[in-house]
This record gives sequence, structure tokens and C-alpha cells, in this order.
Amino acid sequence: MYTIHGALGSPYSMKMRALMRYRRITHIWQHGAHAQQLAAEKVKAPVIPVIEYPDGSFHNDSTPVLYDLEERHRERSVVPPDPAQAFIAHLLEDFADEWLTKAMFGYRWLEEVDQIQMSRWLSFDAMKGGRLEQNQGMAEHFRGRQVGRMGMVGCTRENFPLIEASTRRVLQALENHVANEHWLFGSRPSLAEFGIYGQISQLGVDPTAQEMMRKDFPYAFRWLLHIDDASGTEGEWGEADAPFKPIVKNLLAEVGRVYGPFLLANAKAAELGEKTFRIEVDGMSYEQGTFKYQVKCLTDLRSRYTALDTNARARVDQILEENNCLEFLQ
Repeated sequence: MYTIHGALGSPYSMKMRALMRYRRITHIWQHGAHAQQLAAEKVKAPVIPVIEYPDGSFHNDSTPVLYDLEERHRERSVVPPDPAQAFIAHLLEDFADEWLTKAMFGYRWLEEVDQIQMSRWLSFDAMKGGRLEQNQGMAEHFRGRQVGRMGMVGCTRENFPLIEASTRRVLQALENHVANEHWLFGSRPSLAEFGIYGQISQLGVDPTAQEMMRKDFPYAFRWLLHIDDASGTEGEWGEADAPFKPIVKNLLAEVGRVYGPFLLANAKAAELGEKTFRIEVDGMSYEQGTFKYQVKCLTDLRSRYTALDTNARARVDQILEENNCLEFLQ
């Protein structure tokens, strides 16, 4: 029995809950203020969700946990057996975790209407009751803390035009795809879908973002509920020699457009010891603080690419080059 200690307002918590539901891994869902306390006491990086294993150990960082579960539970894997598909799925999951998350921060904390509503909801989730005055007092404290972090994570008003344009292209790709078929690599979900779902699950709840999704991307909005519990889904992986679906190409185009330049600029700034970095895409600028973790992400992506055998690399090189992804991976 695993226990997910998380939060409804945490994209990574929702990602892991949906993944474990699909994989039919027996677990308990525990959400509330205790999750942050466990994160501070039981794991190295104080972030949620914290996954409590059957042996009593505690783990977080959703992607390493995802792969560890692959080793421990073979049934209903979310990693395609074809190395080329597996690499592309991992790249898209990484893109979701590290770039799409900025949309959640921006929509949630830039505008006052969202700040007020979401801070109160998140406080309510943590307290699960208590006096209204106490709940709203905690909400104001939490709101101030999150708004104060916006510059650090790159979700400023100056940056948001690029973040929003990028997010809308991802949502349009989903909208065009899910009305006909749900999955990216066959008729079953991969880690890519769960990574994307985790981030967009918050856009399907937060006031301004939900209104936007309902109006402009109604099928992508409804798709979120399908991913939330796909435990009844049965399906097969796509053939290894089958062409990648159009949605995969569209998502990779966004990786090449924004995420590759983002990773390269961050890595260069880290190498030079600079505290911030800046990119410009489609005439829109983006600037944020340098993050060591995203240097690690780039290194990991390059290692995975280098480890591909000749046949797999030949298959991925064409689609990566077509979408401006090959250069930053080499």
C-alpha cells in the first residue's frame, strides 16, 4: 500500500494520483496541510507530493518516482517499449513539468480575482474546516507568499504573453487531437499524457483559466476528467515503425520553439555564474532566475538521447530536427 501525501492544487500531486490510478497500484490519497510538513521532514527537497512506500520510506520528485514504480510494478507500464517512443514521451513529460507549470502559476497568481479565490480554496483544502476567519487569514498569508515568488519562477506580467501563447498552442494541439483519439503513442497513455495532465489539471479548476478552457478548448477541458481516472482503460502501444501522430509533432514544435531555448539559456547562465537569463521568442521576451534543477533536466535529456541505439536515434532525429529540437539535445 502506497500513500500519496499531496494537494488538490498541486499539479504534480494530481499527476501521480492519475498515474497510480491508471496503473492500478493500490494507494491511499491523503491531502492536506500535513503533506507540507512531511515534505519538510522526510525528503531532501521540501516539495509535494510525498509518496510513502509500503516499506515506510518517503520519496518525492515525480519523475524519478514514476520510473521507480516502473521497476517495482511491471503491469500497465506508462513507458512505451519502443526506445524512440519512450524518449519522445520522456521529452514531452519533461517539457510539461518544467515549462507548462508556468501557465498554472501565471493564471493562478497574476490577477487578483484568481489570487483571492485560489488562496481561499487552497487554504480550505489544507485546513479541511475550521473557522472562516482562520481560513481566510491563512489564505492571505499563503497568497502573499506565492505572489512574492512569481519573479523567481518567471511568471511575471512581462513574461506572461509568451507563457500564455505557448500554453494556448499546446491546448489547441490537444483540442484537435482528443476529439478523435485520446493517446499519443497508441491506444493507452504514456508518461507524457500524465505530465501534461498534471499541469493542465489546474487550468481546469482555477477561475480565469477554467473559463478560458471551457470557451476555447472544450474537449481538452473534458479530457482532463478522462485522464484523472483512466483505471478502466485498456489498450496497446503503437507499432514501433508507425509514424508519430500529428499531436506529437505539434507538441515537439512547442518544445523546439520555447523549451529548448529556455534550457540552453538557463544552462549558459549557470555555467557563467549569472543569476538571471533572458530569451526572446516570436518577439516576446522572457526572463527569470537561473535554476540548477533545470540544468540537471537538460543533462538528463542529453544522456537519454546519447543512450539511444542507432535505429532509435534514426527514428527520433528526423522528427526532432523538423521541430528544432535536435540541436539542444546534442
